[in-house]
Amino acid sequence: MAENNVDIIELLEYLQDIVDGASKVPITGKVVVDKKEVLEIIEQVINCLPDEFKKAKWMIGEKERILGEARKEYEDLRKQTSEFMKKQVENHDVVKEAKFIAQEIVATAQRDAKAIRLGAREYADEILTQLENEIEEKTEEMVNVIKTNVETVAVSLNNDMTKTASTIRENIKELRTSIK
Repeated sequence: MAENNVDIIELLEYLQDIVDGASKVPITGKVVVDKKEVLEIIEQVINCLPDEFKKAKWMIGEKERILGEARKEYEDLRKQTSEFMKKQVENHDVVKEAKFIAQEIVATAQRDAKAIRLGAREYADEILTQLENEIEEKTEEMVNVIKTNVETVAVSLNNDMTKTASTIRENIKELRTSIK
């Protein structure tokens, strides 16, 4: 294991020497390296890593997988618990009593609405009956006024006709007396 550490350190130092000795790109501060050579050194470093690193990487992957499964199971359990609690609340006496009270309130409101409708109909019927009675009274009054006016005109006409007839009779009498 100590030998692997020495190899890794030597490879990393060699990689550092490649970067330090590489051609510099002006103004940018970047360097140009041989990609193939750098990748070969990185591959050698990976191959020199102890099995413990590989096992640790595998364990981290397993840890993430197990945590993912645990989160999924937690969410499923939380949903089941929430649904169970919801059902329990719905079955609870307080909820049942609240539903009963709500039904009573609705029934009372419906009865009140019906009573208001009936009251409105009775009021409308009463108003229309009063209107009908007033129309009948006014019609009767108008008929009586018309009768009185017609009777007055008829009496006046009768008086005028009687006077005219009387005048005609007197004129006929005078005429008869003067002709004789």
